[in-house]
This record gives sequence, structure tokens and C-alpha cells, in this order.
Amino acid sequence: MVRVPYDQLHRLAEDVLLAAGTSAGNACVVASALVAANADGLGSHGVSRLPGYSAQVSSGRVNGTAIAQLNRTANGAFCVDAMDGFAYPAIKTGLDAALQTGLDNGIVGVAIRNSHHSGVAGHRVETIANSGFLGLMFSNSPAALSPPGGSQPLFGTNPIALACPRQDATPLVIDLSLSQVARGRVALAASRGEPIPVGWALDQAGQSTTDAASAMSGSMLPIGGDKGALLALMVELLSAALTGSHFGFEANSFFSDQGGPARVGQFFILINPAAFSGPGFAGRVETLLDAILDQQGTRLPGERRLQQRADSRRHGIEVSQSLYRELQSLAGR
Repeated sequence: MVRVPYDQLHRLAEDVLLAAGTSAGNACVVASALVAANADGLGSHGVSRLPGYSAQVSSGRVNGTAIAQLNRTANGAFCVDAMDGFAYPAIKTGLDAALQTGLDNGIVGVAIRNSHHSGVAGHRVETIANSGFLGLMFSNSPAALSPPGGSQPLFGTNPIALACPRQDATPLVIDLSLSQVARGRVALAASRGEPIPVGWALDQAGQSTTDAASAMSGSMLPIGGDKGALLALMVELLSAALTGSHFGFEANSFFSDQGGPARVGQFFILINPAAFSGPGFAGRVETLLDAILDQQGTRLPGERRLQQRADSRRHGIEVSQSLYRELQSLAGR
């Protein structure tokens, strides 16, 4: 492993994307999202994605120069067409527009269509909470989970996230995929030739497997059995049906440079707490969180992530030597 200073890794990520044909503006936004994932210890959504992203831009599966198209379709509704480009610039376009309204209506929805992999869902909603509002995100992804009673992948792992502003503290962020683990962790294990634990995934024959490559061609196991699969169905409705995007079974893989654009969707709900509870919301949040922490052995979601973030800023980000060399090669260095 090598430790790379935060800003240096960001420049390297930008250079990889630029070398593949991504526009400067898009490269900066995408690099920021990926390096932030690594900084929080979420490497499966970090710069390990760059070789795949780079190949998909080069092959035309992702439009690296896309300019997201924003439409305000109602007082509290924004629709963004990612134009088969990266998700991160499209999401930024939609959230920036929504936040600029001040959420005077109480609630604003942002729909993203014709999109791609959206990375760490918690980071997307953390931006909303940093502005003083509650944020929820729903995103679908290429098929990886079977429906209840079925044997073939149909739904994506479909992450959901919520961020809540706090009094004198960083926002509370809850971020989870609806599979036992994020599929990116399995992909990362497959790329390294490492096994995965029992209970994460099934192979193509529907048998439990510890082989990451077999898992990538099979299906992920949902959290909570059938209940998790039904939650994934709910996310398909919110993020794909509502936005006019591909369902999981219609979307091409995030990990391949073959085929057409993924064209998945994301849906955001931004809530102004003051419109519903007046000034008392922040205090009620702290009452609940204090009650959690009063119990021995508990912690709040995100504590380790924030510690890792601070450490990465001070000491740099750990990246495997093989990946670091690959990124330098892709950047033309």
C-alpha cells in the first residue's frame, strides 16, 4: 500500500478522466466524489472505479462531456437528464438548484434520469444536511437481487440514504445498500482475487459462494431476506419508474465497457424541518441521539467514517501499489 496526499490523489483521478476524454468540469466533480469515498474508508466506491470509468468513457458507454439538462417542472420539482453522462455532475446540478430555492415550499423533489453509478449515497445527502435540511436519496442500479421466490437477478442493490442536520455537530448520515454488502465490495474482491464471506452472494446456479468472480455473475443476497428484496422494489419504483429511467434488469453493468449506457435513476427528497416542526426539530433530534448514546456500547452511524476522513486529510489516503501504478499509466504519466 502507498499513502497518497488527498490533493495529489484528486489531481491523479482528474488526469485519468481527462485522458479518457472527460471534460474538465465533469472530471473535477467525479474525482472529488471518488477521492472523498476513499478518504472515508469506502474504497469500493473510490478511485478503484477509475479504470472502469475511464474505459466506459473511451468506449462511449458514458458520455464524459455530457452537460446535464435541468428542468423545473413544478414549484417543488426538478428533473435532471444526465444525458448518459456521469451521475455526480447531474446530481450536483439538481441539488444546487433545489437548495437555491431555500425550500420555502417545505419539500422539494429532484429526479435524475439517464444516469450512472452514484457512488456513496451518504455523501450526496450530506450536502443537503450541511445546508440545514433533511435529505433522502434513492438510487437503483443494474440487476443484482432476485425478487422474493425468484432465482434470477431483477432489482439492483439499490442504496438508500438519509442525512439529518444536527445542533453544533456534523450531520447524522445513514447510508445502506439493500444487499448484504455493496456490490462494489464484491467487485473489488474479484479484482484482487480475494474470497468473500459466506452469506454475501450466490453463484449462477443459486448456490452460496465465497468466490467473488462467481458472485459477480450470480446474485447478491438482500438484507432481511424477502423484506430486503421488497425494499429494493420500492426503490426501483422511486428511482426508475418515477424518473423515467431503466429498471435494474434493463440496465447494463457499471463494471463493463461493453453495451449501451446504464441509464439508471436517482431520486432525492429535500425537507425543510422548520416548515413542519418549527424551531423544535433540532432539539428533538438531539434527545433521540442522546438516548441512543446513553446505552453502553452504542455509537452513532458515521463515527468511524468521520475519524477516517480526518485521518486521510492529515496523513493521506491508502491505495494499493498496483492500483496506483495503473492510475498513473491511465493518466499518461
